[in-house]
Amino acid sequence: MRGPQSCPEIGFRVLTDTRVALPAQPRLDGHRLFTVLLALAAALRVVTMLGYRPVTLYWYDSFTYLDTAVHPAPSATFHPIGYPLLLRALLPFHSVELVAAVQHAIGLATGLLLYAVLRRRSAPGWVAALATVPLLFDASFLRLEHGVLSDTQFIFLVVAGLAVLLWSPKLSVRAAAGAGLLFAAAALTRTIALPLLLLVVLALAVRRVGWRRLAALVVAAALPLTGYAAWYAAHHGRFAISGADGVALWARTMTFADCARIQPPPELARLCPNGTEVDAASEYVWAPGASLNLLPGGRFAHNDLARSFAIEAILAQPLDYLADVVRDTAIAFSWTPIPHPDRTTPAFGFAGGHWELPEQPLIDKVKQEYDPDIRGLSSVSPYADFLIAYQYAAYLRGPFLGLILLLGAYAAVRRPGVALLPWAVAAGLLAGPVAVLDFDHRYVLPVIPVACLAAALAHPRCGISSRM
Repeated sequence: MRGPQSCPEIGFRVLTDTRVALPAQPRLDGHRLFTVLLALAAALRVVTMLGYRPVTLYWYDSFTYLDTAVHPAPSATFHPIGYPLLLRALLPFHSVELVAAVQHAIGLATGLLLYAVLRRRSAPGWVAALATVPLLFDASFLRLEHGVLSDTQFIFLVVAGLAVLLWSPKLSVRAAAGAGLLFAAAALTRTIALPLLLLVVLALAVRRVGWRRLAALVVAAALPLTGYAAWYAAHHGRFAISGADGVALWARTMTFADCARIQPPPELARLCPNGTEVDAASEYVWAPGASLNLLPGGRFAHNDLARSFAIEAILAQPLDYLADVVRDTAIAFSWTPIPHPDRTTPAFGFAGGHWELPEQPLIDKVKQEYDPDIRGLSSVSPYADFLIAYQYAAYLRGPFLGLILLLGAYAAVRRPGVALLPWAVAAGLLAGPVAVLDFDHRYVLPVIPVACLAAALAHPRCGISSRM
């Protein structure tokens, strides 16, 4: 039996020499390292907001999101409603800079959540703090949070869903339902979370959590997704979450499809490769000369046809499809970031100068309805100068990501009851976007915090629940 000197962190500490019980002082020293890291990460985000004004706006994504926030409706293209709802909540302030500030706060909150669940699972303070370092300090996350993009919200929702599932050794029905809602919200933010739901269910089935908990998660996730699909059907005449999944998968097959082997029926043969060459699968979506874009009505009007062609191509050439997915996924592990497609900046994107707004038909409309102060991005010294130098050191190189994933795989084998779930989600986040469209360095960023969570669970003390 432990003596009174071994009392936990809270409660009463007994002074054995005087036998006088005094209230214990709050124990913050166990979290001191993470507190310092969180403060430094917050300072970096302030520097980012001061160094680049107002925010980064992207040609297609940002302006479509802002327009949908003002006029909520299910998009017939790539973007579901999740992120525009956040933008709509901030609409009364008419400030894209506030959007960036909120996203920087969400980034910090994600790090705090990651730390909390690891400490809850008995990880030592230094292990839990170390797991948050890439998310809190990698310059790529600073840039991501400073743009009008859905990724920061998506990362938070995925980490939150995992935190709910991992918080206690014995999963409750209520927690399972809560996680289902969070993963549904993630799917309504980025549709790549839809296959993640299947991975989550399979991982929980391996843990043998019980059919009631699995049912609670599935039902809780299905309700908002079904509601959104019904709303989509009311607008577009088709029960679906997205109107671009077929287009994306068709673009994926354009890098290997051989219609002499596929032998598609005449209505699908119109989508065969026609000699148009681009430098990445995703570029076929926008290439004017690509076969899909030559059909009348626009690319998204033929989403079902594109999906049918893609499925035929994959079934006829499964090894070619797999080889392309593996090849493009491997880009994530290169030491020097490889542009893919060539027009992108995979890393080290902080630079000095001024960048005008892209030529986008929605600019005037969005400026009038969302934020009249929308303008081109400008760097501001000395803050931008610091970030330009900082980014070269603060970047998670591909081989280190590979090591983190390997450590997570080790944890998943040794402790499948706790580490298999986050590792499976990390693997799904890495390969999923490549399998359904293409590789993008931006799509790798959600992998990092989840992979770090799985890797940290390899520590021998992890696996049981404890008070922080």
